[in-house]
Amino acid sequence: MLSFWLSFLPMAQLLSQDVVVSVDASADRKLVSPYIYGRNNSYSNSFGTTSSASDMVLFKEAGLRLARENGGNNATKYNWRKKISSHPDWYNNVYDRDWTTLSQTIVANAPDMQVMWAFQLIGKVASNKNNNFNDWGYNHSQWWSGCTQNLAGGGTVNAAGGSVATVNGNPALYTVDWPADSTTAILKHWFGANGAELNSGNFIYWNMDNEPEIWNGTHDDVMPTLLTASAFMDKYFAVAKKARALYPGIKLCGPVCANEWQWYKWGSESLMIDGKYYCWLEYFLKKVAEEQKATGVRLLDVVDIHWYPGETSATDILQLYRIFYDKTYVYPGANGVKTINGGWDTSQTKEFIFQRIADWLTQYFGENHGIGIGLSESGIESTDANINSVLYASLLGTFANNGVELYTPWTWRVGMWETLHLFSRYAKNYSVSSSSTVENTVSAYTTVTNSADSMTVILVNRSQTLTRSVKVNISGFSATAGASNTLQLVSLPATETFKSHTNNALKSGSVTLSGNAFTISLPALSTTAVILKSNPTAVDNLKAERDEITVYPNPVKDNVFIYTQSGLNEPVTLNIYDIGGRKINSVTKINSGEMNIHVSDYESGIYFLEIKSKSVNELRKILINKQ
Repeated sequence: MLSFWLSFLPMAQLLSQDVVVSVDASADRKLVSPYIYGRNNSYSNSFGTTSSASDMVLFKEAGLRLARENGGNNATKYNWRKKISSHPDWYNNVYDRDWTTLSQTIVANAPDMQVMWAFQLIGKVASNKNNNFNDWGYNHSQWWSGCTQNLAGGGTVNAAGGSVATVNGNPALYTVDWPADSTTAILKHWFGANGAELNSGNFIYWNMDNEPEIWNGTHDDVMPTLLTASAFMDKYFAVAKKARALYPGIKLCGPVCANEWQWYKWGSESLMIDGKYYCWLEYFLKKVAEEQKATGVRLLDVVDIHWYPGETSATDILQLYRIFYDKTYVYPGANGVKTINGGWDTSQTKEFIFQRIADWLTQYFGENHGIGIGLSESGIESTDANINSVLYASLLGTFANNGVELYTPWTWRVGMWETLHLFSRYAKNYSVSSSSTVENTVSAYTTVTNSADSMTVILVNRSQTLTRSVKVNISGFSATAGASNTLQLVSLPATETFKSHTNNALKSGSVTLSGNAFTISLPALSTTAVILKSNPTAVDNLKAERDEITVYPNPVKDNVFIYTQSGLNEPVTLNIYDIGGRKINSVTKINSGEMNIHVSDYESGIYFLEIKSKSVNELRKILINKQ
């Protein structure tokens, strides 16, 4: 009996020992993109309809910052002139879809919202609603396995079901040609003179269509055989160049891959350049870099992919955040990556897809390329609110730590509104270094304000059964001793709990700081935010100094002027960051009361100006508008 208990002693010690988290506010400082706090189809939650006024209030209360509203596959054949689109998952029938009115509604209710639409690259869009399949007459518009049959345009239904009609409809009866000029002309219609009077600053991000690798499945009515990768690149370049010429400040987001397999494979094609095999994403980036160098036109701003993991085990789901940057993680769902070298290599079991993309970007575009990374669709095979919340928290924290530019989940589960609210409302705008002694179970995601007067440490416990005692040691930030507030998500029910900023499932508590450290108990499957303040006197001084700064004009065309009342004779560094948080310029000046930084070389869009010196640390948003 004694030997039996001794055999379990090491495990018992492991499970009972404390976790130590180290936070260093002076290391790995990165601007957190507000657009990781996004979502799909928020304002258009079903085809052709607009969300209710109460839902729009909920989005604002939750802290939603980016709404991807193009509808994914429904964007590919959208005709903005006639405000109609062909629905690929419903017989290819054509329905009303008014992006213009919806955009006006969104910005009227949420003036600061960033809204993401899409350009059409496939070459065909809806033309009329006169040739729809009579789904109401057939089965009162009920879903069945034959909903994806190509029946618009006079097709004959296959009553046995499945995706293959007895006779396909004729797409020429309900579609029209749609070249690059037509798809990009929406920019002039929306933002130009005598147009829709929309502000281009709310519509920076544009998908370069959607999931082109599977068009021969989703849009097989107009593309029964997948075009070649090279032919797609030609379509991509034609649209990108037209769009860039019309509004230089927009962000082109491509190639909008369908899923993990399509990160690496373009259909069944073997992509070769000069006798060397390239997986699809690397091929795409190499070709964009070459064309960009040859033409001098910026053709890509965000590498955008989709991801729908099939894991159903809670243990596997809770580790999914690791597939983006963790080079040590053996991912059970690794599949397409096995083809990365052209064959089927079973030793390829680690994805780290965003790190791969980052490495390819540096390889083909150079060090200071300024191209971001984003995930504009994702899913999760879980209905457990606590699993959903903890995974989503892990993803948001990982993306903040690594400077990911945008994230808009497609599948939205119970627990996610609560988590979005916690991060968007309480996390700060700069990510800093955090590490844990049991990183894969307990992680810390730490953010600070630009003036370093406040810090939020968000702690995630992924254990499904164990409460963990965590000691957090902080350096590079002088935390105020005594009690600090905590906000915790734990034991969420199966039904939605988030109602508003003041009516939600957050549980308030506190920790006691001593010696720039605190200890906290984290329940199983929980996310806890610890909100810390720095020395009050230092905060007051910083606030007074910030109040003395004036940045003018804004919007700006040529020069930004920075005025300070004090005119301290000290060096000041002026940093310009793009909307994705990448530093694109830095100058140092002597503060004599007036300074300036030249911005006429930058494209129109939103930027951040950081003003740093011994006595000043300020971040201001500026809009460069050359129109």
